[in-house]
Amino acid sequence: MKVGAFVCDCGAPDAIDADGVREGVADDDVEVVASASHLCGDGLGKAAAVVDEYDLDHVVATAPDAGCQQRIREMAESQGLHPDATAFVDHREGSGWVHDTAAATEKTARTIDATVAGLREESPARSVSKEAGDHVVVVGDAAAAESLAGRADVTLLANGREFGDPTLDLDDVSVERGRVQTVSGSFGEFELAVEARVSEECIGCMECVKQGPDEGVTSYPVDIAPDAPDGDYLDCCPVDAIEPEGVERTIEADQVIYPGGPSKARGGLLGYFTHFDGGVAAAVESQLGGITKPQHLDIDMDICASGDSGVEGCTRCTDACPHEAVTRPAVDEVAFDETACMDCGACTSACPTGAVELREPTNKRLAREVESLVDIDEGGRLSQFLGEDSGIESPVVAFVCSERAADALERYGRQAGRGEDAGYDPILPVRVNCTDTVGEAHVLHALAAGADGVAIVGCGDACLHSGPDPKAELVERLNIATNNLELGARTAFFAPEGDDPASFADDLGTFVSGLDASPLPTGEHEATGTGRPDSAREPFSTHDWALESLRTIIGEVDPDRDVIRGLDTFGRMEVSDACNLTPTCSTLCPTDAIQRTNDGELQFNHADCVNCGLCESGCPEGAITMEAGLDRSRLPENRDGEEWEPVFEGEMIECVRCGTPFTSRGSMETVRDEVGGLVEGVAGDTEHSIFEYCDECRAKVVFQG
Repeated sequence: MKVGAFVCDCGAPDAIDADGVREGVADDDVEVVASASHLCGDGLGKAAAVVDEYDLDHVVATAPDAGCQQRIREMAESQGLHPDATAFVDHREGSGWVHDTAAATEKTARTIDATVAGLREESPARSVSKEAGDHVVVVGDAAAAESLAGRADVTLLANGREFGDPTLDLDDVSVERGRVQTVSGSFGEFELAVEARVSEECIGCMECVKQGPDEGVTSYPVDIAPDAPDGDYLDCCPVDAIEPEGVERTIEADQVIYPGGPSKARGGLLGYFTHFDGGVAAAVESQLGGITKPQHLDIDMDICASGDSGVEGCTRCTDACPHEAVTRPAVDEVAFDETACMDCGACTSACPTGAVELREPTNKRLAREVESLVDIDEGGRLSQFLGEDSGIESPVVAFVCSERAADALERYGRQAGRGEDAGYDPILPVRVNCTDTVGEAHVLHALAAGADGVAIVGCGDACLHSGPDPKAELVERLNIATNNLELGARTAFFAPEGDDPASFADDLGTFVSGLDASPLPTGEHEATGTGRPDSAREPFSTHDWALESLRTIIGEVDPDRDVIRGLDTFGRMEVSDACNLTPTCSTLCPTDAIQRTNDGELQFNHADCVNCGLCESGCPEGAITMEAGLDRSRLPENRDGEEWEPVFEGEMIECVRCGTPFTSRGSMETVRDEVGGLVEGVAGDTEHSIFEYCDECRAKVVFQG
């Protein structure tokens, strides 16, 4: 990888020091750093010459304006670079216009390095597809149905409304009677349960309309309201199409427009719309016949902890998904509808095992960007260049939602560019698809890398996915954990909204000023993403990555307490005397964190437990209790390297015929007490009970003697 960094101070000549940025960029893959005052104009020719001279394969440029970006991208492509080999850094709205010169210069240099670090981990693009038809059901909105007619196969479901207005052009629309009871299914497979009091036998003779109450009967389509009064008109139909008790039917649809209808998911469901405007019309039209979209997830169901053998386990992904793209077709399994996925990352940050991960940005990419941002050696050499004015005193990593939160920060930057007071503390930004992408592993890693704090910058009430304060629970848990680690509260959620940046700046300033310098060094921690070198899981699963970060933090701060609360993907097992050493828990455990020995011990590996709850819910004796949190004393490094600890000591029985340990004494006695009377004597002429034989020998004793 050979990268050229191009620094343009256009629009911010006094806000950043281009020479300082050049001095601060230090990623090893950056072959050259060039600066210009008008890169996307007069500087394009010189930039092209630099690309050619250094044989560059990637370009990173400071250019927040879309027009400038397009011209720089075209220049790079003309030099033979791939269309995706150009990336951009905001040196203006996100730096120079909202921070002082020293801070903006250092932030720009660090962000260039982080961008390069991210490019090294970029995933190849893939796509997913789902076929569908052109049938769109519009509930109760004649104008919406009319606007889509001719482009789609439109059914207008009356839902109790009257469409006899001659000004409506519904010639190309199928108008159906009935009121919606429920809507189920997904894109391409929706089903609307509809109830009407007039059946499909209706011939439209209008007798019930003429004889019935004005407010209780509609003429087009003909239907009778459920609360319409009884009367002789109910018996006037010549074809007996009136059904006073109501008649139900199902209407199938590929997409549904239901203005004012019930929400099907917290963040919206593909192909289901509860309002109608030009944007919805465009979306519906683009999805006619099916969709092809980027593949957002990598899925490995072999390591999923959702359940097994009819026992429900981890429910984190189904609980987290705001778009109903993750469902439970059975109690012990989950299914992903990748075409319904909206790329928010909620399931991936919640999944403890790594069974589902974002394709872009990957956790590894986010880790490398964070490490680059907080690395003083890479981004902070400006103290040598700027002297005492060197800019970022407290490195705070900010995971910024790429949707409305990013737009709000850009808006604040433009306000500052107009001369308004819209500045805020120089946080170090890492773009994420949505703040739902951020979980405990991301925050713990940033702290392990030396960040003083972590700001999660989301959309608040405007969030397109999870609604207001989506990370309140995560922030509370993590601050409990960091307090237990003797770091104090280090995480906060912010929602920049509206055109007044003052409250955001005040809240952020209070948070940053309240942070003590981190005891962890910067520039030393490079995550491997594994809890142990021989882990069967792919690197950067939530649990393993978080465990690695915690070990780094604990190695520096050495807190007095053993149990670190607030960590959801670590489980602490306790087993009561009710345990009969049945193999259920060890069989169900998706991470092999439980094993039963031949000498009657039940053993637990705390470092491998992801707190999925399968063992607790599946234990037939109810002997297992799981509590969330990390217990340092139960990790192998604090047990002389021993990974396994006994959590219950019982007694295994050896077969009296072959000597093989085959069950626990508790299990044998339980079964004997329940059915012993029914099988007494079946062992034949022997001094031993039938329960003292293993399965294989028991069959031989019974049938062969």
